[in-house]
This record gives sequence, structure tokens and C-alpha cells, in this order.
Amino acid sequence: MAKIDEEMKTRFTNDQHRFLSNIVFTGNWIRNRFSEYLKPYGISNPQFNILRILRGAGDWLSMHEIKNRMVEKSPNTTRLSDKLVDKELVERQRCDEDRRVVYLRISEKGKDLLQIIDEDDDGSRDALMYRVSDREAQIVSNILDKLRE
Repeated sequence: MAKIDEEMKTRFTNDQHRFLSNIVFTGNWIRNRFSEYLKPYGISNPQFNILRILRGAGDWLSMHEIKNRMVEKSPNTTRLSDKLVDKELVERQRCDEDRRVVYLRISEKGKDLLQIIDEDDDGSRDALMYRVSDREAQIVSNILDKLRE
């Protein structure tokens, strides 16, 4: 991949502008690559994120808690979960005390799919990470945290 100036065919007004544009551009580039990776499994990035959250939780989670834990906050989490229920990758249950509250739990089929995805990884996901040292990753992560302060 070329430098951001070459990719976007532009000159930036300053290094901070270049930096922020590079973050957005690279974030989209990574998201698109991961979307292509997930395509054969019939799930999207946000659906994958929900499955991972539920696998990590190990039990029922409310939709509210799932939304809070998502990497990419999505206003259509209900629609995403409906698709996962239709595919039998998650189970849904309404709260007895408050029918507006909905809980999800990953199904065995969902766990199996995540296991297959983990095992099928040809190293392409990790290959991105090997380009960056632990120290570089820490520095960039700290900078990104600082941007959100």
C-alpha cells in the first residue's frame, strides 16, 4: 500500500490533517479487507462482532449491553440480531418483567461458526499485525485513546 498522500492523490495542509485522514482511510481499508474475509461465511463485520461479544460473555446479554460493547456502534443492532437469529447463530429471549428488554445468547451453531472462522484463518488477519511492533502498537493505541479524551 502506498503512502496516504499517493493513495488519496492530495497534499495535506499539515501533519495533523494528514494524520486524521490517514486514520479514517486506513480504518476503512482494514474494515473492507475484513468484510471480504467474512464474506464466505455469510456474516458481516457487525454480526461477527456480536457473535464474538456473545461468545466472550458465555451467557445471556441484553441488547443494551451488546450495543455498549460493540466496536462499531450500530443503531440497527436489532436488525443485525434478527438476521443472526434467522441463521440460528444466536438465541433470543425476552425479559419476563419488562418485555421491552431482549437478551441474546450465542447458539452452538454460532460457536461452531466462530471456531471455523478461527481455524480457517490463513494468517492474513495476523499478517497485518506483524507489520507493527508491540511498541509501535502501544504508541498508536495511546495516541488514539488521546484523540477520544
